[in-house]
Amino acid sequence: MKYISTRGKAPALNFDEILLAGLAPDGGLYVPEEIPKFSEDEIKNMSTLSYSELAFIIIKPFVGGVISDSELRKMIGEAYSVFEHKEVAPLIQLAPNHWILELFHGPTLAFKDFALQLLGILLDHVLDKTDRRVLVMGATSGDTGSAAISGCSRVSDVPIFILYPHERISEFQRRQMTTMRGQNVHIGAVKGSFDDCQALVKACFRDQNFISGEFNLVSVNSINWARIVAQIAYYFYAAVKIGAPGKAIAFSVPTGNFGDIFAGYVASKMGLPVEGLVIATNENDVLHRVMHSGFYKKTLLKTSNSPSMDISVSSNFERLLFDLYARDGALIDDLMERFDSEGITLSSSAMNKFRKLFSSQRVDQNETLEQISDSWRKTKYLLDPHSAIGVRAALKSNFSPNTPIVSLATAHPAKFTEAVIAAGVDCKLEAPNHASNIFNLDERYEVFPNDINEIQSHINRFLCD
Repeated sequence: MKYISTRGKAPALNFDEILLAGLAPDGGLYVPEEIPKFSEDEIKNMSTLSYSELAFIIIKPFVGGVISDSELRKMIGEAYSVFEHKEVAPLIQLAPNHWILELFHGPTLAFKDFALQLLGILLDHVLDKTDRRVLVMGATSGDTGSAAISGCSRVSDVPIFILYPHERISEFQRRQMTTMRGQNVHIGAVKGSFDDCQALVKACFRDQNFISGEFNLVSVNSINWARIVAQIAYYFYAAVKIGAPGKAIAFSVPTGNFGDIFAGYVASKMGLPVEGLVIATNENDVLHRVMHSGFYKKTLLKTSNSPSMDISVSSNFERLLFDLYARDGALIDDLMERFDSEGITLSSSAMNKFRKLFSSQRVDQNETLEQISDSWRKTKYLLDPHSAIGVRAALKSNFSPNTPIVSLATAHPAKFTEAVIAAGVDCKLEAPNHASNIFNLDERYEVFPNDINEIQSHINRFLCD
């Protein structure tokens, strides 16, 4: 399996190489040269597998032989052994033909654990076979940071540097990162938005000459293909539990950076019968506007009660554009350059392909709170605000009543007590035992201006300590 850049000017690499690469040198994102495909019989046989067994089958072809089957199987088993639910990703039925896929049973109570627990193990394996020195770097809108620190904690002697938007995530999310111990962990609060944090990280990846010594940057954001491939598995797992391949399944996905829903798109390309993918957005509705107008442009961010979705530049959308434009790297390079300066209008052909599988729904803050309240009142099921957006978007969609739809629950509600209280839900809300002590621990982080020179200078001081 070889990987190519969406912008067409970087050499093709193996899986272990793109694991350590982050962005391609031409500024693009790596994607597989070919998407593996499963037959109906192969998908049907997945229905009896455990989560780890199914994940091995899905991930194996993307690794392309650079890790042996026995090693990969062991890594996947280790990654998901730390999840608290025996099914890893349990399905809960809310109503006839409407399910919740709970993705928050990992160590940091968010769906990011599915990719980042495995990513840490993969990094440890690959680095053990090389003499390369790396700095793990990422931007977080709330959940990636703690999941990355947790997942990479097993990687020996690797420093981690995470940026998050100052005062724009929940207190629980912040404390999950800032109370984690380790001399190699540095947390930076940027005076700006997640888009600013993401731009700073991408700027560091584009030109790594600023780094002292022989370090290379490794991304924990979903620009790293390993993040995407790990998430494909739970689409298959949910679908075969409900009746695939005999039934086509729809999914409603709370969407910010487009990585999670892109994994669902890849699942459909691999042969999973997907009736539709609902892009569920909050008031930062850049992709909802693309769906309805065909125009993709940066916008000013609004602070919401679903902070992990407060994003206006959806990085992984570039991967979909690459497919929508027949994998023409030169054209994508031109489009993304114009996007940065003026925005782009998608062609009618690209929009027709986009709308064939995808739809979108915008859910504002009031609707989010209403959905948390309604779901609790009607079913005693408690949603966090991001998952509530997915559920409301599913309810607003126009699929046939006979189409099973799965709403992805991306975080534990205890991470967003403020929103639950604002929704008027009267229940005892507690985090699982392993995460219940974070309010009693000291925090450690630094506040930075939105300035690339400040960030890069700090990284060098950090590496030289």
